[in-house]
Amino acid sequence: MNESLFGKPFDGGKRMDHGSQQQQQQQQQQHPAMMRLYEVQREVQSLGPQVCTFSGLKNEREYRRLERELTRLLLEVDQVDTEGRADLQGARKRAAQEVEGLLRYLEENATHPSRLAIEELSREAQRLVEQGVVEPQRAGGTAEISDELVDAVQELILKLTQVKTGGRVPLRKARYRALTRLCAVQDVIEGRTRQQTLPLPLSEDTHAAVQKINQIMVQVSGARSQLVALLMGLSGRDSCAHLSRVLTELLVELDALDVSGNAAVRNYRKQVVEEINGLLKHLDLEGEGDDTRRYDLAQNDSIRQIEAVRGRVCQLRGEVLRHCGVGDLFRPKPELQSLLTHLDQVDTARNPCIREARRRAVLEVQAVITFLDLREALICRQPCQNEPQQHRAVWMVLGSLSDLQAQVLCFEGKRADKNYILLEELLTKQLLALDAVDPQGDEMTKVARKQAVKFAQNILSYLDMKTDEWEY
Repeated sequence: MNESLFGKPFDGGKRMDHGSQQQQQQQQQQHPAMMRLYEVQREVQSLGPQVCTFSGLKNEREYRRLERELTRLLLEVDQVDTEGRADLQGARKRAAQEVEGLLRYLEENATHPSRLAIEELSREAQRLVEQGVVEPQRAGGTAEISDELVDAVQELILKLTQVKTGGRVPLRKARYRALTRLCAVQDVIEGRTRQQTLPLPLSEDTHAAVQKINQIMVQVSGARSQLVALLMGLSGRDSCAHLSRVLTELLVELDALDVSGNAAVRNYRKQVVEEINGLLKHLDLEGEGDDTRRYDLAQNDSIRQIEAVRGRVCQLRGEVLRHCGVGDLFRPKPELQSLLTHLDQVDTARNPCIREARRRAVLEVQAVITFLDLREALICRQPCQNEPQQHRAVWMVLGSLSDLQAQVLCFEGKRADKNYILLEELLTKQLLALDAVDPQGDEMTKVARKQAVKFAQNILSYLDMKTDEWEY
């Protein structure tokens, strides 16, 4: 028997062994039952990637198709006659385990609490758009985008970013799809694609073409509401194509207007064109469908900038810790300060994921800077002969905190790790030691103890941040 056949338990579709030509030649000489099991293996290899990227729910057509195909394969495996041979029985058992693994993985993702939470948030967003945008338009009026609607959408985006996926591809895909749609809706309802350099609309007395542009602006306002409905799945793909044609025709009409003699009207038309192009951009993304849409925020330019800073901070942190290990002090503070300035200039576009990523990168930089500041203070410290004992005790704790911070900076484990528990316990002991220091009315000791307590708490918070398994 070929030992590679279903030789390992199901791993979520990361391993799909297709076998070599030599193995395939050997298969042709195998027992008919073994050959049938190899056929099942090939079908599993075909279905595996589909199962492992399916991001929908149990009531969707694609889920039922995949479940039906896998159930059929499982029945075929059960019907294989092993004739009592141990090798065939083992191969059949492994084949059944592989198919059952796919079925289990499919169901777990479709019914996962995080997947259900994503769906509930998406439905809540649909209800908001239905009530605030779609219904007023259907009633023959114009949807007025209220501040309450904008704030509600922003709140839903924040809740979506907090949904944990555990690194599962289907859950990540579902969350990023929902985030992409909601961020696009937020962009449209806030009118962020419009760059208002002139009050809109202009008076019709300004130029003969202004009346036509104003009429187009009314149509664009209606198209914006239709686009929001499309983004939230409240209209079909046919509506998407129709809206795209309408907006393209409006661009043609604008292009045909003669406004060359008036700079103000020409700028007015330019702004309307830019707004239409912004709506078309969202339509193009929506028209691509789920297969070609990019869900991963790692593709975002701002995220790439933040990750580049984090990579450099990691290098500098390693250099700092290496030099400290040999009794030297590497001082890259100017570069670290420049990295903070660079992070401050990163455009978050009000995206909570990007904002949180930037905040964490800032904390990474600040942690190295505070470590360097304390090390320098400890090296330069020259206590006087009549220094109070309680003040000296605070500095002794600061020395211990500096050593612990070095361990925290290089810690890369999880909260369940023994090292994490040990570090947390040692930091807590230093806080208790500070609490036991009695300043005895000495103002300098009071200030030093207060700063030391804050420093220890910051180290604990940083350790907590490094292990909270946050993800984009």
